[in-house]
Amino acid sequence: MDSSFEDAAAERVAMAPTSLSPSRAGDFMQCPLLYRFRVIDRLPEKPSEAATRGTLVHAVLERLFDAPAVERTAPQAKALIPGQWDRLRESRPEVSELFADDPEGERLARWLGEAERLVERWFTLEDPTRLEPAERELFVEAELESGLRLRGIIDRVDVAPTGDVRIVDYKTGKAPRPEFAEGALFQMKFYALVVWRLKRVVPRRLQLVYLGSGDVLTYDPDVADLERVERKLHALWDAIRQATETGEWRPRPTKLCGWCDHQAHCPEFGGTPPPYPLPVRAAESEPGSQGRMGPD
Repeated sequence: MDSSFEDAAAERVAMAPTSLSPSRAGDFMQCPLLYRFRVIDRLPEKPSEAATRGTLVHAVLERLFDAPAVERTAPQAKALIPGQWDRLRESRPEVSELFADDPEGERLARWLGEAERLVERWFTLEDPTRLEPAERELFVEAELESGLRLRGIIDRVDVAPTGDVRIVDYKTGKAPRPEFAEGALFQMKFYALVVWRLKRVVPRRLQLVYLGSGDVLTYDPDVADLERVERKLHALWDAIRQATETGEWRPRPTKLCGWCDHQAHCPEFGGTPPPYPLPVRAAESEPGSQGRMGPD
């Protein structure tokens, strides 16, 4: 890690977690130590081309609905890309580093071209001229009876004339294989739970739109589904609280480790985590283990 990233890390104030989002829940299930690095130590991470392209495409699809229905065309959507890329660089200057070694702009042009192809593919999966979203990029937050706060941002909420609610999420990657579909739906069930607790309405449909492969994954939840998710999140939060109080955050090696920015701090790669910045208590011996926490 270069000195600029070390300096950025030093300016961040460590805090105990106070809420749970789908991304951070996914981090803990993937690797408790990764959760610690992101939430408690707040170690900086370099932007990636894939994640930044996803942010850009999401911004374009959100802004397209500002136009009248008849103007929501593929050419119009692609025309939004340069302006949204400029806005992204203004709000997050660090993304410009992605193409710092590309003086001729060739790699940037290919990257923007891939963003265009993803946007174009969306028009083969949905017809925006027939959609009038009730909400876009909707921040939601709910506190459960236990006191656990859940929060997140929903890409799109559609409400039918009948009152049926559909939650839509755009993914710029490829659809998972069927055996991994449940993990992909976890985020959507999380959002459905929050909407249910906030509005007392169970969403009629959860829809994942995979622009990378041109697939649409749907699921129709019921109350029993959402109650299971709620129990799972409570168990997850209990494990997070215990790890926070004891300072015991165990790494969980997987194939995903190759993409992790924090190998220099990870014991699995010979690294040493930063000094734990929060007060700790002695670990208690309890049935189960945070190391075994994972998707249903």
